[in-house]
Amino acid sequence: MKYLDEIRKNLAERREQGLFRQRSELETLQGAHIRVDGKEYINFSSNDYLGLSSNPELIATARAAAAHWGVGSGASHLVCGHFSAHENFERDFARFVGKPAALSFSTGYMANLGVISALAGRGDAVFADKLNHASLNDACVLSRAEFKRYPHNDMAALERLLSASTASHKLIVSDTIFSMDGDIAPLKELLALAERYDALLYLDDAHGFGVLGNGRGALAEFGLSSPRLIYLATLGKAAGVSGAAVAAELDIIDWLINAARSYIYTTAAPPLLAETLSKSLELIAEENWRREHLQRLVALFREGLSDHAARLMESSTPIQPVLVETNAQALRMSAALKEAGFWIAAIRPPTVPTPRLRVTLTAAHSEDDVKNLAACLRKLLEEAA
Repeated sequence: MKYLDEIRKNLAERREQGLFRQRSELETLQGAHIRVDGKEYINFSSNDYLGLSSNPELIATARAAAAHWGVGSGASHLVCGHFSAHENFERDFARFVGKPAALSFSTGYMANLGVISALAGRGDAVFADKLNHASLNDACVLSRAEFKRYPHNDMAALERLLSASTASHKLIVSDTIFSMDGDIAPLKELLALAERYDALLYLDDAHGFGVLGNGRGALAEFGLSSPRLIYLATLGKAAGVSGAAVAAELDIIDWLINAARSYIYTTAAPPLLAETLSKSLELIAEENWRREHLQRLVALFREGLSDHAARLMESSTPIQPVLVETNAQALRMSAALKEAGFWIAAIRPPTVPTPRLRVTLTAAHSEDDVKNLAACLRKLLEEAA
């Protein structure tokens, strides 16, 4: 089989280049402390920023919701799979982020595919940051709109593209917090350009929801409000559960219900998740101590690596990448950290342009966890110098 031989060759090349990916099996709940293959680790790779994924109140809510609703929805939302639990969560979410209406999706990837392809098509143009998440890029390509990418956070370049465009409709697409760098997009400037050039602005707040704006996300953090804004939050990170939600004007939400293929043509997520997510919104709003503790940990980590500041990226968020020279070095350091009891993924091209250790901090970590990690990283960076 020629095709299979080529696949084997490509896999061998990835192994040689240090780019081969494989999975690891967790034997515990997700959290700051995990067990993999019988060994205990302090986990610095999870996006469970508020430590809610194993929260007892959410687990109790999920159990009660499963007993009430069952464990499956049985159909798509538009057939007979849209439960009152879904409706209640969408109402709660829209109110929580300050938008008129919301729509829930099974995953953030499906949300991005559905929203962008529903709002842009042939004759339109989509303008996207070059460091946007892969799901946003895929959605832009699949939309069949003209796909224009501007250098990371370069508002002058974006304005040149917008001013030169003769597209029927314009859509600007950006992450809020960039998942591999940890920096924040210039959101006020993006909205100003959307207003100036009559564009819609779609913001993927996957890593900001629950963390920024007292938990209400990037719009609240920067005081942004406009009917042009379409807001996405993924719900398997800081919210601790699963899925995604998009909030916007009611007419846009109604259009997505009618035109977003990844919403229309898939089985709805189990209603037990929707009910659990409504409870998660309550905890995010009430338990500000989680964000306060998280910010202390971010400052502590950066202080612990102040002698190696050149290795750190400009990030004030829980995503704290540590840059390294080569793929091989990233893999060696990741292995050394695991030997020392720290679970940290080595992120390499093509996911990122330069290899790095992607450290993520959560409210479930202790100060000692972070201090010990910083000390171990200092030693490894000094040995590699």
